[in-house]
Amino acid sequence: MSDDRLIVALDVANALQGLKLAEQIGDAVSFYKIGLGMLTGGGLALANELKAEHGKRIFLDMKLFDIGATVENAVRGLAQFDLDFLTVHGDPYVVKAAKEGAAGKDLKILAVTILTSLDREDLDGALIKEGAIRDLVQERAGKAFEAGADGVIASPQEAALIRALPEAKGRLIVTPGVRPAGADLGDQKRVATPANAIADGADHIVVGRPVWQSADPKGAAQAILDELNSAQARKPNA
Repeated sequence: MSDDRLIVALDVANALQGLKLAEQIGDAVSFYKIGLGMLTGGGLALANELKAEHGKRIFLDMKLFDIGATVENAVRGLAQFDLDFLTVHGDPYVVKAAKEGAAGKDLKILAVTILTSLDREDLDGALIKEGAIRDLVQERAGKAFEAGADGVIASPQEAALIRALPEAKGRLIVTPGVRPAGADLGDQKRVATPANAIADGADHIVVGRPVWQSADPKGAAQAILDELNSAQARKPNA
């Protein structure tokens, strides 16, 4: 069975390209993320095909944010699909509404803390309150858990802080912003290696460009999986 700690982001143009990539990777990867970039390119159709015909797990990364009633209705509609994870913004009222929409389904609601492409300068420009990003992420994660989130999205640099929260017991930590050593960082600013992310408490890591931009996507994914099973990735209490 494939190691589902690795989630590969299918950040390609459309469903046909996404399906081709998944077929190239084959059995090496069991979990895929489909985001907003593919929403108009057949993303939901691809999610259904990968789930029903290929037995893959699906993370729909929508980062929903709106008034509570709208979020609840949107999640209720999406919950009719056989999805595994769905992201919403980490504001407590958004999380509560999303959980209402997902009631009775196995869909896990993951709350976004602070995007891994942002740094303190970006937050200042957005008029986000002062403080170190790691502290703000930990605070937002705690409030999201209190609101009922099944897990949170945060950079690997904050995984250990979040895992230390009492509210984090039994909850998921999913970390984008993961880059193998030597990989191009792209637009990511708060990053770590796959092994470090898992060692610091992440349950799943999300990796996109280092896999799908590779000349050998399956080989790139397998290298990450090998790292996840190395001594470096062992959690201190493991």
